[in-house]
Order: sequence, then C-alpha cells, then structure tokens
Amino acid sequence: MADFEYPRPQLRRKEWTSLNGKWNFLFDNEGRYQNPCDIKNWTHEIIVPFAPECKASGIGDTGFHRACWYQREFDVVPKEHVILHFGAVDYHARVWVNDKLVAEHEGGHTPFSADITLALNKEGRQRVTVWVEDDPADLEKPRGKQDWLLNPHSIWYPRTTGIWQTVWLECLSGTYIESIRWTPHLERWEIGFETFIAGELKPGMQVAIRLTRGEQLLVKDSYEVISGEVHRRISLSDPGIDDYRNDLLWSPERPTLIDAQIEVWHGDTLIDEIRSYTALRSAHVQRDRLMLNGRPYQLRLVLDQGYWPDSFMTAPNDDALRRDVELVKLMGFNGVRKHQKIEAPRFLYWADKLGLVVWEEMPSAYRFTTRSIQRLTKEWMEAIERDYSHPCIIVWVPFNESWGVPDLPQSPAHRDAVQAFYHLTKTLDPTRPVIGNDGWESAATDIIGIHDYDCNPVTLRERYGPFVKPEELFDRRRPGGRILTLDGYPHRGQPIILTEFGGIALMNSASGPNGKVWGYMESQDAEEFTQAYAALLEVARKTALFSGFCYTQFTDTFQEANGLLYADRTPKIPLDVIAKATRGV
Repeated sequence: MADFEYPRPQLRRKEWTSLNGKWNFLFDNEGRYQNPCDIKNWTHEIIVPFAPECKASGIGDTGFHRACWYQREFDVVPKEHVILHFGAVDYHARVWVNDKLVAEHEGGHTPFSADITLALNKEGRQRVTVWVEDDPADLEKPRGKQDWLLNPHSIWYPRTTGIWQTVWLECLSGTYIESIRWTPHLERWEIGFETFIAGELKPGMQVAIRLTRGEQLLVKDSYEVISGEVHRRISLSDPGIDDYRNDLLWSPERPTLIDAQIEVWHGDTLIDEIRSYTALRSAHVQRDRLMLNGRPYQLRLVLDQGYWPDSFMTAPNDDALRRDVELVKLMGFNGVRKHQKIEAPRFLYWADKLGLVVWEEMPSAYRFTTRSIQRLTKEWMEAIERDYSHPCIIVWVPFNESWGVPDLPQSPAHRDAVQAFYHLTKTLDPTRPVIGNDGWESAATDIIGIHDYDCNPVTLRERYGPFVKPEELFDRRRPGGRILTLDGYPHRGQPIILTEFGGIALMNSASGPNGKVWGYMESQDAEEFTQAYAALLEVARKTALFSGFCYTQFTDTFQEANGLLYADRTPKIPLDVIAKATRGV
C-alpha cells in the first residue's frame, strides 16, 4: 500500500501491512460466544474497514445488533516487536491473536494498539479475532449521530458497529519511537518537540531530527534520550519581515508544512526512523476576535458530518477524503466544523496539506450519569492526544447543544461538567480555544457559538445587525428557545460566531430513507435555492457582531436534504456560484 495512504500520517514508517479487506464475520446478538474457540461456523464475509450496516461492507444490515465477531488470517515476518493497530472500533472491543487475548479497548472513535509479538506462532499463518459489543440502545456512551431507534429519525442516522477504520501491522526493532508531539510557539518562533521511545533503552542513544521546507533545511540537530524521552523547543530563525514570515506560516490560504525526519541512533547504528510534519501557526482569542497567526481571522465554516451513502462514517477511499477538502475550498469556505464525529487522521492530513481549518467536536452521549461522564472523559482525552499535533485543528468542542447535559440552567452538576471539560481541554492543550458547549447555554468558553435556523434574512439581520448591542442579544434572544449564556456566565467580550444556520433543502430531486426528507427551509428549484443561500450568507458575512459563521451543511445526509451537495458529492448548483455567495464579491 502506498505511503500516502499510511493511516497515521504524522508518524510514518516505510514498512507496514494493511489488514483491510475480507474477514470472516458473524452477529452474536444473544452473546453465545465467549472466546474464539467457541465459534465453529462463520455466517458472513465482511470487507473491513466498513461497518456491517453499510453496503460497502458487503452486508448492509441496519438492524439492531448488540455484538459481533471478526476473524482473518495473516502472514508476518516477526521482528523484535510486532504491533497491531486499530484506527477505531465501535464500541467495546477485545482482540485475540492465535486465541491469546492481546488487547481490550472501550471507545468507538479513538485508536488502540497491542504488541502481539509473544502471541505469534513461530511457523505458519497467524490468526486475529475481534469481538465487539455495541449496544444500540445505550445512551450513556458517546455515539454522536447514531440513532437508538431502528430506523433513522429527525437528525439521527444509521448505526456504525464494529471496525470502521483501518487495521494494520508494523514490525519494529527492539527499540522504537512510540509517539511524537509537535507544539508551535509562534510568538518565540519555536516548535516544541516531544518523543517517547519504547523497548530496550541503551545508554547514549540519540534522537536526530531534520526539519525542511521543500528543499530548504531549517534544522538539523540531535538530542540524547533520557529515561526514554526527549522534550525540546526547537528555535527557528525569525525572518523578521512580514513577507518572509508569512511565507513560512500555515494558514488555509498558504498551508506551509514543515517536513520532519526523525531517527534514533545508538552509536553508528540506526535503530528506528520515521517521517512526520508540523507547521508554524497560532490560534487564540483576542477580545472579540479569533486570531490566526496573530491576526483577526474571519471564519467561513461549513458543517461537515462525514457520512457517505454506501460506506457511512468510513470514507470509500483516501481520494474521497481529499476530494471533500477540495470541495469545501472550492465552495469558498476556509474551514469545517466536524460535527459529532472524530474524523479519520487521513482527513486531517489532507486538511493540513491543502489548507482547511477544523473544529473538532466530541460525539455526544445522551444521558447524564457518572458512567457517561467517565466514558466521555476517557475518549475525549484520547481524541485530543491523537490529534494534538495537526495544525489544521484550531478549536476543540467537548459539548454540542447541551446534548448529554440537558439541564444546564437548573442543574449545578451539568454546569460543572461543561466547566470541567472546558478546563480539562485547556489543561491538555493550552494552545487552542475551547467552546465548552456550542449552540446555546454557554458556560465556560472562549467563544460563544449561536445556532439559529431562522431562514428569513430580514429577521436575522434585525436580530444580530448593527443596531443590536451584545447585552441586548444575551438578555433577550433565545434561538431554539434556549438562553445563549447561563446565569453566572455573562458575555465577557468573547468572539461570537454563528455556528449553525441555514439548512436549505432543495426538494425537487431530494431523496432519503423511505423517500422522506427535510430541511430547515425548502427551495423548490435551483434558482430559489441560489437566492436563498446568497441572502442568508450576505447576512452572516456582513454582521459585524460575528467573527465568523458555519453554514449547515456540506452534503445531504440520509433524510437531511439540506446540503450544498448531494450525498454523493454532486453540487446542487455550480460550485463557483456557491463560492461567490460564501466569500462575497
């Protein structure tokens, strides 16, 4: 498999083996099996990494299934360490290799790995078996837009059970780079670099790092490994003049990446080698504006739920992820709000490379219990750890529209949860803004997001226009019937962004499950659709109160026909017409 499809783009090695493809499969709704030895007959064949609910898997069964099993054989030439990686498995997984339990993980959107070296047979083929439990009625787990009813209803969609991101192997030496982390410090013209070395540690080991921009060498240095770790701030030469500074900074308009080659040496022996990348950019809030690289940056986002008609949450291929980034940019947007989904790292890679800012949002649970908060905390921490180094991500969003914390105005515990997640996120990553709860009922937050689906541009202008003072907005306006800020958390001058609006459905050729579709506003033909979109976008662009906007949405998604594109990514109206309205003349 080609290097550009490597599933972990910021820690790449030359040699790896994809285990995607045909696996044996069966549903186990009654919990008949406890381990691989119990299974005598496999009822299905599935194409990994596609979930069994979708057509691309070869199964396409959207019924209720509490548990399922996977199995396949593979060949490997063992080295000192053989690592088995799973990109994401929804929701609770156990993994056996040659009937030996090697891993267990809970959380449907984040990766996990296992060193399977000791479980491998010395001769012959190897066998991996995966059990997955994913209770379709469990509202205490982070599930995002996955419906708990049998058929998709309202704004919820079919479920995703089991393996839905790449499964792969790496064969490593006795000592290897386990993880790396990049932190740009633009104010000092520095890049923070951290790496953790696993396996056998030998005195005098060195980590050599080489940073380049194209053919230009920026850094060539080496650091001694102490207790298996290296933590350094790498200083770059500040060009001084803005023209040259801007040329090295990352932004959607100029997505400059810095390539990294990282090696581990012991004396004259090369022990491990990886490729990575980073970027120089900053994202923070200054008074009422979001700042990118120290300058006010007006966001033009589109809500992106990351579904495909035949493969659901899994992209059909890597080209599909790249094409999504390209389409967003061609429509005049400079970013996406990834909604209720932790997107695959390959999407973030293309956003880094092609230039697109990303808001990362935690998929919601829909009950407030001790268990749900524990699950959210664990998985949110794993998501931040996985995606921390991607320059495209500029905002973290742990909660959306009070989902999972439905009684914020009345319940101190619910308010404390939002506040706790805000501060936890700021602790894990103090370099990016955080929205505690996007949409309404803001508590602890760096940005106030407003969701307002009033599709009349006249009333929107009256509601948020130049004669509206912020204090009037927060005292009187209740889009969706919800207060914008909770008592005790007044607007403190933070940026205000219209983070959901629009939702225009083009009804003349829309189709959804059972033929039923909807939008927040209906247009009967392309001309009416174009006029309605342009009118709404003019209000969002020209309202000085807003530091940006996020239009709903990128594509039609099952019964929601309010995309700018159909679900197969066909534009409803010409892309240049959309771009003109999005950007303005």
